[in-house]
Order: sequence, then structure tokens, then C-alpha cells
Amino acid sequence: MKAIRTHQVGGPETLTLDEIDAPSPGKGEVLVAVKACAINYPDTLMIRDLYQFKPERPYSPGGEIAGTILTIGEGVEGFKVGDMVMAGIGNGGLAEKVVVPANRMFPVPDGVAPEKAASLLMTYGTTIHGLKDRGHIKEGDTVLILGAAGGVGLSAVELAKAFGARVVAAVSSEEKGEVARKAGADAVVIYPKDDMDKAASKELSQKFKEACGPEGANMVYDIVGGQYSEPALRAIAWEGRFLVVGFPAGIAKMPLNLTLLKSCDICGVFWGAFTAREPVKFRQQVEELFDMLKAGKIDPLVSETFPLERAGEAIAKLENREAVGKLVVTV
Repeated sequence: MKAIRTHQVGGPETLTLDEIDAPSPGKGEVLVAVKACAINYPDTLMIRDLYQFKPERPYSPGGEIAGTILTIGEGVEGFKVGDMVMAGIGNGGLAEKVVVPANRMFPVPDGVAPEKAASLLMTYGTTIHGLKDRGHIKEGDTVLILGAAGGVGLSAVELAKAFGARVVAAVSSEEKGEVARKAGADAVVIYPKDDMDKAASKELSQKFKEACGPEGANMVYDIVGGQYSEPALRAIAWEGRFLVVGFPAGIAKMPLNLTLLKSCDICGVFWGAFTAREPVKFRQQVEELFDMLKAGKIDPLVSETFPLERAGEAIAKLENREAVGKLVVTV
């Protein structure tokens, strides 16, 4: 079978298309023919050895897949050969076939294309966990979302609206702002792409404050990090919740005196660890997402697809913060 693999530490240009033997499922596992693999920010970090987990090389990136079951291992119940399934697997998805633990799989809802199915678990899973478990979202909240036009960002726009919040979408261009509006954002703030000095940072904070209203943002959902985090924190409400989700713009250094002045919380959203530590709650949240999908409250935006041999281009596009919605590799 063919697989995109990393053999050395480096960027997307170091990935190779290899011909390797197909794996076999063990106890509690199935072999899946991959139809679609969504690209996510951890894919850009893992190949550079910058992520929390460092798989032994060579391996295939790609942690979010949809495909059909080819072979079922010992002890697997509730699935059969030919079933279309989706799974979050950490890595291994950029290949024609992959072994998946049965307890990480979900049946793809009827009528959902593989590209959309592969775009649901990690992005919307991260966000429903973040908004509900870490942010304690409630109806009437104002939620400021940084990076609101990416895959995770759009999931936050849709889910926050579904939970009855008012959404302020922060993005880097008017084009991305229009995407966020179409997803349901109530207001849009365009932040600069270039480095900001102190005056520019203060100006951005003022824009956030004006968009969020006099009480400020009850929740900041920060997918971007870097120089954008502090201006957002300055726009937070009394007893607001600042959620740290990702940092493609860099890891922010936050003035902790602001947490005292606003009596606010800064908390992390580590979805992967959550799914391992609380598997029952994780599966309940996925079922909730399926219900929302059926009701039309959420709909993953797949903006571009790539064939397997061009998977490195998809990873590079995401790494360069050029993606709108989800980028998906089809097999």
C-alpha cells in the first residue's frame, strides 16, 4: 500500500510517498481502507518533533480519518466489514490503510460524506469539550474566537451559536471574516498579520472591547496565541474564561495581573488527553455532535481536498495559516 511518511525531523517538504506492507489488525482492532484524512495543526507539529507525543519514525502523520472496514480483529463487536467509520487516531491516517482500535471508532451517520466525517471529531470534539467542560458556556454569553475561520474556529462559531451565545469572530482578512459571518458570527474583528507594537496591540484590544460590548467577552476561545492573546485577555469580562486551544502564532506570555484585575480564569483545552481520561464522556459528546449534525446546527466546511501524494502541500498550507475551514486528503 502507499503511505505518506516522515523519516526525519522537518517540515512538510521532508515527507515521502512510500510503498509499504499493509498492517494487520490485532485483538480489539480493525483494518480500515482510508477514504479521507483531515489535516490538523498537530500534524504540522509532530513532524517537527514539537508536539507532546513523538511517535517512532518512520510513521504516517494524520490523526483524523474516515473509511471502510476491511478486516475485523478478534473481540471486536458492533462493527462489520464494509461499515463506513470515522476515528481519531493520533497519527497513521495518511495511508491507504490503517489499523484502528475499535474503541476509537464511530459509525459515520447516514448521508455524511467521508470528507466531512473526517473533519468532525478533532475540531468539533475539541470545541464541544472546550466550550462546555472548560468554558462552562451558557446562553447569552459573549464568546470572542481568535482564528475563527479555520477548522476549529468555525466549529467554535457554530457550536457557540448552537449553545445560545453571541459570537465575535477575530480573523486575519475580510475574506475570512465573511466565512465566519456565514457560519453565524454576530460580529467580526480583523486583526493585523504583521508584528504589532505596543500601540497596535492596544488598538486591537480596543477593537475587541468595542465588538464584545461594555461587559466584555465572557469567554475567549484562543486558537492562535502569540501577539493576539494579550489584547483578547484585556477585552475579557469580569470572571471570564480564557481558553488556550492552540498557538500557531506562538506561545503567548500573559500578564497575570490581568487575571487578578478581571477575576478571570485561564485554562487549557487538551482534547486528546480528555478523550483518554474520560472515554465515556467523550463518546457522549460525539453523540451530541451527531445529533447537531443531523439537525443542521453544525456542518464542517471542507474548503479544499488533496490527493495522497500532495498531502505535504495540505500540511504546509495549514502551517502557513492559509487554510479556511478544513483541508482534507482523499485516498
